[in-house]
Amino acid sequence: MSLGPTSNQKDKESAPEEIRPNIVFIITDQQRFDTIAAHGHEHMETPNLDRLAEEGVSFSNCHITAASCVPCRASLFTGYYPHVNGVLENEQLWQHTWVEKLRDAGYTCVNVGKMHTNPFNADAGFSERYIVENKDRYLQGRWFLDEWDKALAAHGLVKQQREKYREREDYGQALGAFEWELPEELHSDVFVGNFARWWLDTKPKAEPLFMQIGFPGPHPPYDPTPEFAEKYMGKNNIPAAKISDADLAGQPSYLEHKRTHDAEVDHDSILWNPARSDEDVRRMRAYYYANVTMIDESIGKLMQSLEENGYIDNTVIIFVSDHGDCLGDHGVSQKWSMYDVVTKVPAIVWAPGRFEGARTLDGLCQLFDFGPTILELAGLPVPEDYEAQSLLPALKGDGWTPRERVYCEQAGDIALTGADFITMVRDDRYKLVHLMGSQEGQLFDLQADPDEMVNLWDCDAHAEIRTKMKEDILNWLIASNHRTRDRFVAAR
Repeated sequence: MSLGPTSNQKDKESAPEEIRPNIVFIITDQQRFDTIAAHGHEHMETPNLDRLAEEGVSFSNCHITAASCVPCRASLFTGYYPHVNGVLENEQLWQHTWVEKLRDAGYTCVNVGKMHTNPFNADAGFSERYIVENKDRYLQGRWFLDEWDKALAAHGLVKQQREKYREREDYGQALGAFEWELPEELHSDVFVGNFARWWLDTKPKAEPLFMQIGFPGPHPPYDPTPEFAEKYMGKNNIPAAKISDADLAGQPSYLEHKRTHDAEVDHDSILWNPARSDEDVRRMRAYYYANVTMIDESIGKLMQSLEENGYIDNTVIIFVSDHGDCLGDHGVSQKWSMYDVVTKVPAIVWAPGRFEGARTLDGLCQLFDFGPTILELAGLPVPEDYEAQSLLPALKGDGWTPRERVYCEQAGDIALTGADFITMVRDDRYKLVHLMGSQEGQLFDLQADPDEMVNLWDCDAHAEIRTKMKEDILNWLIASNHRTRDRFVAAR
């Protein structure tokens, strides 16, 4: 595919495929797939994400490759599974990305918000970075001042965070849900959205443009402003957490270990309370959903800036999240597990006039598949050893073959202390979760049990399926090692 005209050749009469599109890649942090009204979730108010879905292409079965932020993002931005790129848990170093290829090809590459590189301020292929990291960085990078920290300091303020929340009498009851009490424009998700708009509104027009916008929310602490918190607390259709005695009894012991750990050690301003009430959980979930609606509002304003500054007609917007959040489902807090509420994420591509809209594709794909998709949109070749697969055929309606299986892996870390290494394989019907060095595991029939409440791991009737799916993991790892065998040859 030709790279097309340079940035100062703006012949709008040319066919869209002859012009390299601007690409706006929006990534939220820890957003579940069931948080967009247009996808059938009536408890949500998401008019701008609804517009993207109604005019774009939604992937309803997009799964992550790692069950926490850093390894998932490193996989997304490298095109390799975590066991290949070596980033298997939070805190590990990574900084090189396929964004470098876009920059080398003439794209202006700008990051506003969260990328979660390590170090935080790595180049990562961007021409400009305006970094906003986790809301609560108590255990890592607490002295690193990102753009949000600086803005708060300029106003004589310090962000709401774990050290402040711990002073509250209701800290153990709140489950990470706290109203944002500082000025609304200094809320992290409002701040990131406004910063991206500032760039579009004030910088000379840059085409082709690749802009990655990383919203810190709805990752905890769940901190909507009072207006949005009140809106969601007033709803009578906030979904309750899905949990049962049979569910708990069938879980491998690492999840009970996680519950105990999370009740003793707070992570991201959440102290998981074994005595939590239904109302405590309802408030946590309401604040989380409210945070999503705040992000939705920022996305609407961002689209307005893209239009006002002449970008929108030749722009592809891709919206995804890096993983979900159990929110009390299965009695578990946050991620670090392999339930669909963690591994399945929202994924929408919006480009009216370029791709037929109002479509939902139900085939299996993986989040890191958006890397080669972006490279191909930019007219660039995809490295042959990439394990990620371009979704461009799906977007074009051009004979896309979905994945037969998706895989996810996660090493133990500071918040996952009851297991050393977890691997998931999932097809259209079954999911298996393998625990390294353990006889325990999980097996779900997703057709009969979409909420993953009945663990069939020890069920004799499913022994053959369990054996086959364990073999799937083995064959995947063997094929992965072979495919990427020359990855480091240039460095030898």
